[in-house]
Amino acid sequence: MRTTVGIIGAGPAGLLLARLLHNAGIDSVVLESRDRAYVERRQRAGILEQGTVDVLRAAGAGERMDREGLRHDGIELRFSRRRHRVDFPALTGGRSVMVYAQTEVCKDLIALQLESGGPLLFETEALAVEDAGTDRPRVRFRRGGESGEGGEGGTEEVLECDYVVGCDGFWGVARAAVPDGRTFERTYPFGWLGILADVAPSHDELVYARHDRGFALLSMRSPSVSRLYLQVPADTDAESWSDEEIWDELERRLETDDDWTLRRGPITQKSVTPMRSYVHEPMRHGRLFLAGDAAHIVPPTGAKGLNLAVGDVVTLARALVHRAATGSDELLDTYSATCLRRVWQAERFSYDMTTLLHGAPDATPFEERLQLARLDRITSSRAAETDLAEAYTGFPVG
Repeated sequence: MRTTVGIIGAGPAGLLLARLLHNAGIDSVVLESRDRAYVERRQRAGILEQGTVDVLRAAGAGERMDREGLRHDGIELRFSRRRHRVDFPALTGGRSVMVYAQTEVCKDLIALQLESGGPLLFETEALAVEDAGTDRPRVRFRRGGESGEGGEGGTEEVLECDYVVGCDGFWGVARAAVPDGRTFERTYPFGWLGILADVAPSHDELVYARHDRGFALLSMRSPSVSRLYLQVPADTDAESWSDEEIWDELERRLETDDDWTLRRGPITQKSVTPMRSYVHEPMRHGRLFLAGDAAHIVPPTGAKGLNLAVGDVVTLARALVHRAATGSDELLDTYSATCLRRVWQAERFSYDMTTLLHGAPDATPFEERLQLARLDRITSSRAAETDLAEAYTGFPVG
C-alpha cells in the first residue's frame, strides 16, 4: 500500500487530520488498532474550545455538534461555600466553549471519512514506524489479528508514505520511533473518580469546586446526563465507592450558602482517571510527526487534551498543504516549535488549575491559605479573571 500521509490512530486527532487533508486534496490512510464500536464508545473529555468548534464547522463536521452540543458562556468557581461565575464572552471578546462529547466528535468524523474520505482501516495494528529519517517512511502493520500488546496472527503488511503522523496516544509506536527525544513529566498523587448518571445536570454550566475534603467538578454530557468527578487518592478502586457514598461526598464538596441543591440519579458508569502532565520534545523526526497524546498529556482540570490535539493537526495540515502548493518545507520544519509554544501554555494553565483547586495529601496550612488567596484574586480582579477566561476558551493556533 502507498499513500501521501499515513495516519496512525483514529481518535479525534487522526480523524480530523484525515478530513482536513481530504478537503485539501491530499490523500491519506488511517490505521486504527481497535474496532469502530470501541472508538465510538471511548469516553474522554467533552469541552471544545472556541477554536476547535470553528475548525470542526469549517471542516464540514459541525452540523450535529451545532444541533446537539451545549454552548457554555462561562464556568462557576466554588470555594468557602461561595459561588462566582466567570463570564467568558464579556472577558474574551465573545468567545465561549461547547459541551460535546469526544465520542460524538469521533462518530461525526468517522461517518465523513467512510462516506467520502480515504481508507480508514479498523482492527489494523501499527507495529512499527521505519525509515522515518528518510524521504520514504514506512508503517509496518497487521490486519486481522489480535490487537494490543502481545497480539498475534493476522496478515503483516507495509504502508509506504511520504509522511507519517502518530496520533496513536501515549502507548503507541510512533513516539518510540523518535530517537533522542526529551521528556518532561509530573505525576500527581491523586486522580478523579468520575461518574456518568442518568439525571439532569444540577447547574447549567460547569462548576469547579475547591473544598477542604478535595476537589469536585459538576459537568454534563447532555441535558439529561450528568458527568461528575471527585478528587480521590491515585490508587482508588472506583467500585470501592457505593453510589450513595459518591452522591453524599459530591453534596459536601459542592455545598453553598444559598438554596442550591444537587440532583441525584442512577449512576451508569464509574472510573478513576489518573492525573499527569507530560511533554515529549521534539514532536518531529524526519518525516514522522507526533500529534495529540503521542506528544503531550495534560491533567483534565483545564479541559485541554482534545483541544491541544486539534491545534496540532490544524498546524500540521496547514504545513502539508503549504508543502503541496509551494514545494517548501518551511512550515513543516517549524511544526514542532510552533505546536510546543501552545502546548506549554496549556500545560501551564492545566497545572495552575490543578494546584489551585486540589488538595495535596501533604499540603500545609500555609499552602491551603495560598489556594484561597489565589481564588480571591481571580474573583476580585478583572485582570486575573480575564487571564483564566482567555486560557480556558483557548490559545491561538500557530
